[in-house]
Amino acid sequence: MASTGLVKLNGASSQWMGQQSFNSNGRSSNFITTRRVSMPIRSSSSSYTDELVKTAKTIASPGRGILAIDESNATCGKRLASIGLDNTEGNRQAYRQLLLTTPGLGEYISGSILFEETLYQSTTDGKKFVDCLRDENIVPGIKVDKGLVPLPGSNNESWCQGLDGLASRSAEYYQQGARFAKWRTVVSIPCGPSALAVKEAAWGLARYASISQDNGLVPIVEPEILLDGDHPIERTLEVAERVWSEVFYYLAENNVMFEGILLKPSMVTPGAEHKEKASPETIAKFTLQMLSRRVPPAVPGIMFLSGGQSEMEATLNLNAMNQSPNPWHVSFSYARALQNSVLKTWQGRPWNVEGAQKALLDRAKANSLAQLGKYTAEDESDEAHKGMFVKGYTY
Repeated sequence: MASTGLVKLNGASSQWMGQQSFNSNGRSSNFITTRRVSMPIRSSSSSYTDELVKTAKTIASPGRGILAIDESNATCGKRLASIGLDNTEGNRQAYRQLLLTTPGLGEYISGSILFEETLYQSTTDGKKFVDCLRDENIVPGIKVDKGLVPLPGSNNESWCQGLDGLASRSAEYYQQGARFAKWRTVVSIPCGPSALAVKEAAWGLARYASISQDNGLVPIVEPEILLDGDHPIERTLEVAERVWSEVFYYLAENNVMFEGILLKPSMVTPGAEHKEKASPETIAKFTLQMLSRRVPPAVPGIMFLSGGQSEMEATLNLNAMNQSPNPWHVSFSYARALQNSVLKTWQGRPWNVEGAQKALLDRAKANSLAQLGKYTAEDESDEAHKGMFVKGYTY
């Protein structure tokens, strides 16, 4: 079944072409769609327009990226358990204090995504974590989604919940000091992905982005394409183009201002179980091809997720993307790829805090250099080489 059409949006037009087939179970397969989306004319009366653009540009500043420490309490507990610590509020506070009070962090980090607990927490000396960030010229951000749940009618896929009450929560987060937000949903290539899952992901991201902007928060748009599978890099590119086509179609339909958003895409890589690994140069080529085909240059920052790559892989791939000119600020928004060595160094012991903070600065500096296209992998530790892929990873 194939269809073509022209859809008129509010202040924008979008031409799309699609081709879709269905298997014997009624599931869609081999769905390839292309939508050409023009810039939307934002009709919202939001008073935050100038601030949103300024915040996005501040985060997307040369040589800097995002430290993502927005793991839920349950996921943070798994991180702590890996070094023998109990999952208590005190231990979570101690770890996040270590990260957010690292001297000089703002030289390499422009924004930090926090979990709700952390946004309202203070150091043991009583200083708000948001103030620790501001003192380093780091913009505080907040994870606003409520996690993944099964998507009925799909091919064992998920959708992201959290739109109910998002406007009021976003207003509260703004008052607490947050200036950007993050919403993560996932797409699984081994599961198809189904047309339903892709549409649900794109629509949810668009509604979240619109609500965030109306409440003064720059939305990070993150449809993570999981590394699961044994597919080649060409298949990842096909799916990524399809997903981002849908995302920008619905962003335009919801009158989201592109200059006031940030993207958090997956790098275009082969499936984690594919027999052949791709070089950083190949990953950069395919990823930049996807961006050039699907992402308007009005978007100020592309802050890549690491998605289970090793610390060094994530840095090398980012560096390769910055070896040639492109119209975006291509940078990082890493969680595990910035924290793994930190945790291993800290081990929950107060006397290791200084060494753990140095490990964080080392990784942040490496990715800062990669954002500038100046990173070399000399003197990397054995820990930095270790992959962190977890099949079906959620948090």
